[in-house]
Amino acid sequence: MHDERRRIEERVERVHNQRIKPAVYAATVPLQVAAWQAPGEPVPFEDAAAATYEPFAMDTPWGPPWGTTWFRMQGQVPADWAGRRVEAVIDLGFVGDWPGNQAEALVHLPDGTPLKAVNPQNQYVPIARSAAGGEEIHYLVEAASNPDILANDFAAPTPLGDVLTAGDRPLYTFRRADLAVLDEEVWHLSLDVQVLRELMLELGEHEPRRHEIAHALDRSLDALDLDDIPGTAADARAVLQPVLAKPAHASAHTLSAVGHAHIDSAWLWPIRETKRKTSRTFSNVTALAEEYEEFVFACSQAQQYEWVRDNYPKVWERIKKAVAHGSWAPVGGMWVEADGNLPGGEAMARQLIHGKRFFMEHFGIETKGVWLPDSFGYTAAYPQLAKLAGNDWFLTQKISWNQTNKFPHHTFWWEGIDGTRIFTHFPPVDTYNAEFSGKEMAHAVRNYQDKGRGTTSLAPFGHGDGGGGPTREMLERARRLADLEGSAKVRIEHPDAFFAAAREEYPDAPVWAGELYLELHRATYTTQARTKQGNRRSEHRLREAELWATTAALHAPGYSYPYEQLDRLWKTVLLHQFHDILPGSSIAWVHREAEAEYARVAQELEALTREAVAALGTGEARVFNTSPFDRDEVVRRADGEPTVVHVPANGSAPLGNARTHDMVLVTDRVIDNGLVRVELADDGTLASVRDLRANREVLADQGNLLRLHADLPNYWDAWDIDKHYKNRYTDLLDAESITIVEQDPLLGAIRVERSFGKGSKITQTITLRSGSPRIDIETEIDWHEAEKILKAGFPVDIRAPHSSAEIQFGHVQRPTHTNTSWEAARFEVSGHRWVHIGEPGYGVAVINDSTYGHDVSRTVREDGGTTTTVSLSLVRAPRVPDPEADQGRHRFTYSLLPGASIEDAIAEGYALNLPLRVADAAGTPEPVVSVAGEGVTVEAVKLADDRSGDVVVRLYESRGGRAQGVLRAGFPLAGAQVTDLLERPLNDADVTGDGGVFVALRPFQVLTLRLKRS
Repeated sequence: MHDERRRIEERVERVHNQRIKPAVYAATVPLQVAAWQAPGEPVPFEDAAAATYEPFAMDTPWGPPWGTTWFRMQGQVPADWAGRRVEAVIDLGFVGDWPGNQAEALVHLPDGTPLKAVNPQNQYVPIARSAAGGEEIHYLVEAASNPDILANDFAAPTPLGDVLTAGDRPLYTFRRADLAVLDEEVWHLSLDVQVLRELMLELGEHEPRRHEIAHALDRSLDALDLDDIPGTAADARAVLQPVLAKPAHASAHTLSAVGHAHIDSAWLWPIRETKRKTSRTFSNVTALAEEYEEFVFACSQAQQYEWVRDNYPKVWERIKKAVAHGSWAPVGGMWVEADGNLPGGEAMARQLIHGKRFFMEHFGIETKGVWLPDSFGYTAAYPQLAKLAGNDWFLTQKISWNQTNKFPHHTFWWEGIDGTRIFTHFPPVDTYNAEFSGKEMAHAVRNYQDKGRGTTSLAPFGHGDGGGGPTREMLERARRLADLEGSAKVRIEHPDAFFAAAREEYPDAPVWAGELYLELHRATYTTQARTKQGNRRSEHRLREAELWATTAALHAPGYSYPYEQLDRLWKTVLLHQFHDILPGSSIAWVHREAEAEYARVAQELEALTREAVAALGTGEARVFNTSPFDRDEVVRRADGEPTVVHVPANGSAPLGNARTHDMVLVTDRVIDNGLVRVELADDGTLASVRDLRANREVLADQGNLLRLHADLPNYWDAWDIDKHYKNRYTDLLDAESITIVEQDPLLGAIRVERSFGKGSKITQTITLRSGSPRIDIETEIDWHEAEKILKAGFPVDIRAPHSSAEIQFGHVQRPTHTNTSWEAARFEVSGHRWVHIGEPGYGVAVINDSTYGHDVSRTVREDGGTTTTVSLSLVRAPRVPDPEADQGRHRFTYSLLPGASIEDAIAEGYALNLPLRVADAAGTPEPVVSVAGEGVTVEAVKLADDRSGDVVVRLYESRGGRAQGVLRAGFPLAGAQVTDLLERPLNDADVTGDGGVFVALRPFQVLTLRLKRS
């Protein structure tokens, strides 16, 4: 037989695209359109309904960047359309086919009821499955003219990322607003042809099935009259039915499909636009659920539900109805899909607490899995926190983006730092925006790593990132692919059902221990430094406010614990931990607003903390320590004079309770406090840091070396730092001035000033205090570079086989060598408050108050010694999507801690991030809780969320070993329970005979105690 594949394939493609698809709508009549441009920000429906509209013609430009135009559309269904399926079809002038980053609209009835959204992949609004003829159509359409930030494939910066710089030139040209008849036979023919053609192209040329489909398609087109497609579509479909009816192989892989609409809570659009995106997408989904009985839609992010509840009550009611019906599946149990590395431990717990509580309160559903497809790597603390919140499974997709190494599993047990394991799945379809294309189906089967053991995988389908969600075409494809020879099978079901079946089928799945490191997007640990600093400060201020509010509630008569304010402020911080806000990968508008929100949060939390401390009464000046460690530290009295005070963990002490101290000597460029001696070089770097206790030099070369690297990644500017950044750099060695600025018996400080690059300036104050080996480097930068990254390096004379970096409720160790491609790929990593390197008997920590990205490298010197260098990533200057990212002023502190153990690093990390507070207070209230026992660390102290008055304490083992201790309450204790993260009892705690609570923890275990007051 002659090989006619090429002829057939080209024929099918042309006839389908140029004849069948255009014939899907059999008849059309235009709607009458009028328009009103809303001034400024979006307005409520009531304002738009009352506005004055002007006639509007098709092919007219409309929509300034970030503008809102309301269109009034009116028409009447022709009488001769009676009995036919009638829809409105609206084309706002869409560019490309991505629904989420361009013009979008929500269609309303005259009474304000949202009907459905329109976007490039979903332009219809249903009117009647069987029209009566003569129906009057009245719509008010809210159209958003959001700019296409990704135009030109990230090739150049754009001013469109902020309403302040975007201008007012119209972006779109309105193309179509019609009433139309959907020819269902032609529409189904189009879907039949698409599914078979795409399957055919994925089958091997040796496969008989490929040739069978090709010839069936050829015969089908022979049966189709190109001059009368509606009249012959049924004949063409009949030819295809036998090949569509052939069942899949018994061993065919099964895709467990669930509808999805990944909606970034902010990214290439501001938060205010996400609120509208949720209404558009959720309107689409609830409409689709009424048409397709088998449809199941999985939706995460409690914050987005709350937005819809508060702003679109009619859509909210439809969601509740869909949840009750089973077609809508709340998943994820988090407030937002947060970044997987950067939030602090308590914040990550609160993500799960607030998310799960929302779904339980409003739907009576406890979600059972963490749904986090798109974050940029995942902390090794996740398994324990997920399980403690009552979850059974974890899902992500992003690790498929790895730049170097292919992850070896799709279904596995993920083991966290404490040994907790959670059943985990990566969809091998490699997208959370599946469409059931032939290419996706074939890729899922070929890519699945667990063949021979597992037979199913998950496939989230629906347009995402900017929302949009599933379409009826996707559901029609799923119906055809449910049991089709040559393809994987598609079964639509709830994710819980998939995970239960997968776990039963594959209980002995392999284990992956430790972090899920994404070998891409490494710059998200650094980009938009002010956003990251706002998050870090907010987390610590929340801890402080909760501790002292609890203290006041226990000891100050009449004080009322601020439940509502703390709940609201926590949710604001949690929202801004979304995986495109906190990582710094959003447009300028998002980060401008984030900085303003963090400032507001700081102001409110400061007021709450002051109020709580003031409630304890007025009296002598006291020093308040929010840290979980006792501290002997230099503080300033009201007259500005420094003094050293001992303050207990989670408690306070009189400011006058001064301690004896060693003298700090400052001479020329040397600061010496008897513990360490710091010597500055002529260029302002650290020439020497000598640990006088150990009698050893700490540095192997210049310390605090500021290095300015060229930083142009291959793609994804704000997200990526590629390895070649190391190859070109300038060391900042020209110090304009070196000045002694503090020369007191209790502290000494030297200031170094530099100018560099394109008008940038950096001022650093190196400070050493009495009684502490910690060397603080307070840094102010006026940053005006472009496509650069600034790092601060500390080459230490230590042979460290690994580095340890703090993560949530513990730390991880990473090799300093690059033996394998896995280690080499970790050339930039994340950590929280500290990084530690050590050899037997000696260690050094680098501590910070707001940075996350760093690298650790190791070299051998000519003298045979080993230099291990810790370099902190301080600030970047990407230009896309925010051309002004990180420009301007920054203030932060990082520190070198010589002779540090892991315990020292932990304590000083808390100390740097939780400064002592000086305030007037009466009496000496005991700390709410105190702990006797090494390694048992208090992370949070608060009143129970149920307002019972119980005190909730979150503890963890911080060193990585076994720990035992006794927790004592600073109030009469009636009993204690161990709870999960949601403060639900698990078992009674072990209360000792003298009223303490005995605590025994495994390495890095997190424990929540609920203490009942007498």
